[in-house]
Amino acid sequence: MIDTLNIIAMVLTIALGLVGFLAPDFTMKKLGLRPDGSNMGYTEIRAANGALFVGAGLGALFLSLPVAFAMVGFLYAGAAVGRITGILFNNASSKQSWAYFSAEAVLAIYLLVANL
Repeated sequence: MIDTLNIIAMVLTIALGLVGFLAPDFTMKKLGLRPDGSNMGYTEIRAANGALFVGAGLGALFLSLPVAFAMVGFLYAGAAVGRITGILFNNASSKQSWAYFSAEAVLAIYLLVANL
């Protein structure tokens, strides 16, 4: 069962990463971001919100070791900490922010508890 859930979590991770990697305009719109006249924002979205998650998910599937799945859990835990920090300190509370935080936290908790 854990193996199946790990694979599902990695497929989800890769799919979400592909959205950021291949559709940065869509991702920026969903995140409430706008380019400021520079194309650097697109490279950041493709890298940090896209390819990073694609690579992490593919790497965990390739290695297929509990520690690899746990590392993706740490990645989600870091994202959840960053998100909750923004919610609390930057007055960024919204249904969308809480939904993203919840998804990151659930994936982090599952991947860490199941694989450590």
